[in-house]
Amino acid sequence: MQYVYDKNASQNILSVRDENYKYLFKVRRLKVDDIINFRNLEDNVLYQYKIINIEKKEAELELIDSIKDKQKLYKKFHLIWCIIDPKIIYATLPMLNQLGVFKITFLYCDRSQKNFKLDQLKIKKILINSSQQCGRVKLMEIEILDSLEDVLKVYPSFAVLDFGGKKEWGKIDSVLVGCEGGFSENEREKLQNHYKIGLDTDLILKSETAALTIVSKLLI
Repeated sequence: MQYVYDKNASQNILSVRDENYKYLFKVRRLKVDDIINFRNLEDNVLYQYKIINIEKKEAELELIDSIKDKQKLYKKFHLIWCIIDPKIIYATLPMLNQLGVFKITFLYCDRSQKNFKLDQLKIKKILINSSQQCGRVKLMEIEILDSLEDVLKVYPSFAVLDFGGKKEWGKIDSVLVGCEGGFSENEREKLQNHYKIGLDTDLILKSETAALTIVSKLLI
């Protein structure tokens, strides 16, 4: 773990409880005077704290240094992703986070199952845990919209992953990926003027595989 997340990191005295307490003092078995790195994932600052007191369920840490981090996401890539099974989305998010996706907009497409509901609190926890592991300093932005019409109103320009699209993509910073079964004819009509990209394979990819492939090709 590259650092520990705490929304209150930056305070001169930081109180640690619950999950962070268990991790630091039950798993890592840290002691008084040990130094720990914290981030609040808001201000791009690494905060270094020294443990000054450990109680049964709480510990106090004192801020000893703060370092402005220069890390940035070099390309603000925006993935627009039709909603699939939330369990698959939750499992894929850490990989997209590690690859450096700046923002994901989820939407319900015609072939999305409308009973699928995303838990934004769970998504945030997944992204925090992933960021602690990979060293990311800024949380990925997450947005959920109701339909393709809503996406087109907010984001008039983006590429679309579709069969038969161009294999040479050029500069792209926003891509729409469909759900299982692809886009409906109604959606294809609405997207007919958008730039189409394709993958150099005859195999049928699952939605999450396509998303990871696109992000990997464009960001790494």
